[in-house]
Amino acid sequence: MSTVKLWTDADVEQNPRVKAVFDDIRTTRKSDFVNNMWRALANQPDLLEATWNRLKQVMVAPSALDPLTKELIYLAVSTVNSCSYCLHSHTAAARAKGMTDEQHQDFLSVLTMAMQTNALATAMQVPVDPEFQA
Repeated sequence: MSTVKLWTDADVEQNPRVKAVFDDIRTTRKSDFVNNMWRALANQPDLLEATWNRLKQVMVAPSALDPLTKELIYLAVSTVNSCSYCLHSHTAAARAKGMTDEQHQDFLSVLTMAMQTNALATAMQVPVDPEFQA
């Protein structure tokens, strides 16, 4: 259950700033659906605008990473941060960008392997090899 109000479309119509962001979300995503994250952020129009604009820059604008790779990175970070909402929404986004069931299983294998070896290296405080120093 949300700890903040989730704005309805009727609520959005009453606030031009929020409406402009929701309209841009719908246009950018080519969908009438605006998910609950944005509906929760609507309570703070400044944060809503800033978050949507930054998300477009990082996740939508063309870059050196393809859209599916961006979603997989988002999934990995969401796992580490235990964000169930983001795991579900970005799994759906990754599937929409072409992720197959086999790719998802491979992703989960790599993710859980990294989590295991990260925990081992951290627990043992293994020093970084000089060759790996960035």
